[in-house]
Amino acid sequence: MVRKAGLFDLRLVIAMLFAVYGVVLVVVGLGFTEEADLDRADGLNINLWSGLGMVVLAAVFAVWTFARPVVVPDDVDGDVEAGDQV
Repeated sequence: MVRKAGLFDLRLVIAMLFAVYGVVLVVVGLGFTEEADLDRADGLNINLWSGLGMVVLAAVFAVWTFARPVVVPDDVDGDVEAGDQV
């Protein structure tokens, strides 16, 4: 039987973190950006674009996680054979 890493796959954890931070930045960029903030950034809404980039990156990581899951071999039992000792 083939087992998958599932929730403990590091790519999924990274995707979740980027998604949360990205959504927060999108909300800040859309709702709380003032004209003074835009003036300091040469008219570019940095929070909005950074947040959108993070959300896209999170989607890429999530698709990658589900498209190519990490397969855990069945023969891993934690025992070290006599020939494998260093």
